[in-house]
Amino acid sequence: MLKPGMLMVGNATPARMIDIARLAEQSGFGTICFADERFYREVYTSLAVLAANTSTIQLGTCVTDPYSRHPAMTAAAIATLDEFSSKRAFLGIGTGLSGFAEMGVDRRKPVLAMREAIAIIRALLKGDTIDFQGEIFSFHAGKLNFAPVRADLPIHIASNGPMGQVLAGRVADGAIMEGCGTPEEAKVFVSRVRGAAREAGRDPASVRCIARLNCCIAEDSAVAHDTLRLRAAKTIAGGYMPFATLGELGLALPPEALEKVAGLPYNVGFAPYEQILPWVGDSHVEAVTLAGTAEEIARRVSAIRDSGIDNIIISPAPAPGGSVEAVIRSFAEEVWPAFSSTRPLHQNSSRGVAL
Repeated sequence: MLKPGMLMVGNATPARMIDIARLAEQSGFGTICFADERFYREVYTSLAVLAANTSTIQLGTCVTDPYSRHPAMTAAAIATLDEFSSKRAFLGIGTGLSGFAEMGVDRRKPVLAMREAIAIIRALLKGDTIDFQGEIFSFHAGKLNFAPVRADLPIHIASNGPMGQVLAGRVADGAIMEGCGTPEEAKVFVSRVRGAAREAGRDPASVRCIARLNCCIAEDSAVAHDTLRLRAAKTIAGGYMPFATLGELGLALPPEALEKVAGLPYNVGFAPYEQILPWVGDSHVEAVTLAGTAEEIARRVSAIRDSGIDNIIISPAPAPGGSVEAVIRSFAEEVWPAFSSTRPLHQNSSRGVAL
């Protein structure tokens, strides 16, 4: 049965994170995607704690990056989680941004870095001893000193850029895009991924296309939109998350708005984007998030599902006076049935599938 995913960040106490994870599992969510976001609580430690306190929900990174850990260490970490969780782990990888400026990380040739990292990780998950000399990474006559329980542990690439999405179609089990909240954007995303899969000689339907969306559900739709307006402003104007269809939808922000936030570093937070809020209308919010009443969001998730999206990961964002728990329950009970009943799920018969 198709189940949604939920994004978590290590910004709460362990007890709080355990409670949220258990509620998600009980509510019918199928995956917990834990952000490797610096400098919150560490991703693999947190996932291990969640694995020990859940029983069925799948657990993985959404996303880690190829730079802050050598791919061999990522292979060891995700294989350990898979063993500890009784084969419930998956790996989500992207090119990353958070913490790079502080750590002096050189984000060199990001798409190539992901491709090389995945090649190393997959070889090590098979138990192979490998010699790898790439342009970004090398690994000399090395192997994991334990036997991974699954060689086909699912690997998903998260990218909003065309090159990353093409790479996902060529080599990954799934592609994740943040903020593709419109049918138009979803169609471009799916077309890129599945077209690349077809060109690589793969079954296009075997590559899952997943939308990652901030979600605020409230009885007052205006309140929900206002709750996510600042996040939407940064998503659209931050310059690190390209979208293909904002212009054709009439949602491109004017130059005077973009100039006010041009060149801001990723770690600046949300506050500087408050100055462009007068240009960010409800349509902008709806283009990159799920904001509104449960009924409104149910209609919108059905529309993006009909555009080819296979699944959704939500980051629950409560409205003032609301709670994360209420968003989780409302999405599971009132929204998800509209998505999961729209059309049959694409099946991946070749590899273990998460999300």
